Amino acid sequence: MKLHYRELGTGQPLIILHGLFGFSDNWQSHAKKLSEYYRVILVDLRNHGHSPWSDEFSYNLMAQDVFELCQSLSLKNLILVGHSMGGKVAMNFAQNHGELVEKLVVVDIGIKQYPMHHEYILAGIHSVDLPTISARRQAESQLSAHIDSEGIKQFLLKNLYWKEKGVLAWRMNVAVLEREMETILSAVDDVDVTVPTLFIRGAMSNYILDDDIEAIEELFFDAEFITIDNAGHWVHAEASQVFLEHLLSFCLR
Repeated sequence: MKLHYRELGTGQPLIILHGLFGFSDNWQSHAKKLSEYYRVILVDLRNHGHSPWSDEFSYNLMAQDVFELCQSLSLKNLILVGHSMGGKVAMNFAQNHGELVEKLVVVDIGIKQYPMHHEYILAGIHSVDLPTISARRQAESQLSAHIDSEGIKQFLLKNLYWKEKGVLAWRMNVAVLEREMETILSAVDDVDVTVPTLFIRGAMSNYILDDDIEAIEELFFDAEFITIDNAGHWVHAEASQVFLEHLLSFCLR
């Protein structure tokens, strides 16, 4: 699949993969800073953002999409950064195409299977009655019935766009993503990775627990772990400056 992407800067390629319900815009401010050092490539994964939709959905397919992008742009010696679902895509890519990856950064996601925990987000998405609303504030009001977090609401609202005058639509393929939630939450394949890997987690997040670290180290032979205080699952947004400092410290050495 030919993915939508955009580039900033020059030099060694650094690819950023967003998380579930996200798209490349979520990383725009980080990309501007990183582009001072790298050729930053912001990617929309399949069924997200401006990339095509497909009924076929798996981590192997998403990693293959990224591989095809690397081939089309003749990328190698790349730094691969992925958050949450994008982190699992990045890990799968390193398992299958490690020869292309110089360094891997996985943001607040582990290798284990996760229990379902997106029910309230899906309920909020389904509560937005697209055929009847004509303004974003109406969608925000409907989301508020299910979602308290202002950050999550604004994150989801970025996915709304004007399909035509007076008609709002989602950029994400909600039907497929909901259907494939078990796949999205599944464990990473049991394939060893020798690529130097940095796992960055938020201290207030429960996605990578202390008890998870030993299993991660058994799969990722050259793994490091950084915990950022006062940050949750969206650690890159909640502690942006500290996150960038740790990311660049790892990538530039």
